[in-house]
Amino acid sequence: MPDNQQDERVFSSTLRKYSLRVLRHENSILVIVLIALMGALSAITGGVFFSAINMRNILLQSSILGVAAVGQTFVILSAGIDLSVGGVGQMMAILGAVLLTGEPGYLGNGGIPLAAGIIIVLLAGAGMGSSNGALVSRLNLSPLIVTLGIWQFAKGAAFQFSKEGETIHDLPRSLSFLGQGNIAGVPVPSILFIVAIVIGFIVLNYTRFGRSVYTVGGNEVSAWLSGIKTKNIRFWVYVISGFCAAIGGLIQISRIMGANVAVLYGLELDSIAAVVIGGVSIFGGKGSMIGVLIGVLILGVINNGMNLMGLNPQMKLLVRGGLILAAVAIDALRRRR
Repeated sequence: MPDNQQDERVFSSTLRKYSLRVLRHENSILVIVLIALMGALSAITGGVFFSAINMRNILLQSSILGVAAVGQTFVILSAGIDLSVGGVGQMMAILGAVLLTGEPGYLGNGGIPLAAGIIIVLLAGAGMGSSNGALVSRLNLSPLIVTLGIWQFAKGAAFQFSKEGETIHDLPRSLSFLGQGNIAGVPVPSILFIVAIVIGFIVLNYTRFGRSVYTVGGNEVSAWLSGIKTKNIRFWVYVISGFCAAIGGLIQISRIMGANVAVLYGLELDSIAAVVIGGVSIFGGKGSMIGVLIGVLILGVINNGMNLMGLNPQMKLLVRGGLILAAVAIDALRRRR
């Protein structure tokens, strides 16, 4: 056999081997899906989708979902689920607006300083998460039922805080930097999203707590037998989720400089969708923060593309529901295999 033919066969075999290795990596598949979606939407919209302004908008519009998805990732990796994210974020948005403006008359003629208001909102979000965590970890109640109950409680509390649904305006102008400001041309909400992803990645991959989250989600009994305080892990993942939901609420009111009970509608389902699409197993113990980042971007690209095409809200729900079902089915097949 001529040397050049033998070299071609060796090269072809090596290329095939590494190609299969890349394709077996779920994050590689997600990147391919993301690129294909972007290419298709660019063709459909005549290139409008790929404009610099639209790319910036996608990252900006995905920021609140991205921060919430980071918290949801910790919960789902521990084999839990948090349906309260949207309600807690909404409650924290209303609470923040009430504290900073004094409306509708709860604090007299004015609100409290901005820094104090932000700290209180973040602590309150973590507190709501701790309620979920305590009920799930200490009383061994179903995460689905507990977080659904907290979701309803938070939405009801938000309605009462806003004096039965009134929109709160006149937030301090200094708050707008959080949702409308830029640093070196990059929107602040997008920076917060990336920072949350980086911190989540470091915690999950390089700390004992992060490794314990994976272990508890993979097999809680084995984790307990190996000395991991499983109840503590299950408690703190919900605290993290509540804290992230509070950040989302603050970003939301600073973007629109107002608050009402309609903000962050559907955030709980969107955050679950982004996490599952990003390759995190709904059964716990498997997934990565990089995959979640790609999952958030995929959902952001799809939402943006549907807006550019003028699709109605019902069609958007149909598409997102189909994505969730497909991601869960793929996860189940992968585990069975």
